[in-house]
Amino acid sequence: MSGATPILEADRLVKTFGDFTALDGLSFAVAEGESLGLLGVNGAGKTTAMNLLLGLTSPTSGMVRMFGLNLWKHRVEILRKINFSSAYTALPSNLLVWQNLAVFARLYGVKHPKQRVDELLELLEISHLRKSVTGRLSAGESTRVNLAKALLNEPRLLLLDEPTASLDPDIADRVRKLLRRLQSETGLSILYTSHNMRDIEEVCDRLIFLHGGKVLAEGTPGEVHEKFNRSSLEDLFIGVARGEVASIGLAPK
Repeated sequence: MSGATPILEADRLVKTFGDFTALDGLSFAVAEGESLGLLGVNGAGKTTAMNLLLGLTSPTSGMVRMFGLNLWKHRVEILRKINFSSAYTALPSNLLVWQNLAVFARLYGVKHPKQRVDELLELLEISHLRKSVTGRLSAGESTRVNLAKALLNEPRLLLLDEPTASLDPDIADRVRKLLRRLQSETGLSILYTSHNMRDIEEVCDRLIFLHGGKVLAEGTPGEVHEKFNRSSLEDLFIGVARGEVASIGLAPK
């Protein structure tokens, strides 16, 4: 991957809301086939960053490029190659699962939509939910249907917001292994936010720890918690949340 154009580049992103600065010069890149974790306590800037990367809001300053293209000049072309899934978004509740997926497959221009829907239902082990009313699914079932939706167009870049938040440990483990397999087999790139440190450690090649809209640290999961002299990512996360860690190298108070 050395020398290759990153699949995603965020360049000095700033986003202000009145007097509040949600992102303060955020820069990072995601290589093709890489999984990057975006980590931080509530209010660190993760959601703002995701909204900017999806083109839902515009930055106060800075630039986003995907596939070497300016996001705001080539948004439609770029969005055809990416997708997004969150544990906190809901699909139309009155449709059956297969109907929801079929609608999105057609919106995405998926060839052979019925075949693709069937493949993903099987891949995510939810074929038995095919004729279930979407609004009556459990939180964990809805999460997997949302993930199936996000994979319909075979994206080159997948943005995931807390994808295992509502899953029991067994299903969460299956989802993590599935994402790693897709990454290995298809070269899928992933930007992944989570409060589940196991997700970050098992799925992500690198992570960026955001705090106050700025990058506090980046590197592999192991490198980051070692830089802070913490026993684990979870210990580091707790230290930041409690104000015990402010910058690289600071020991707990």
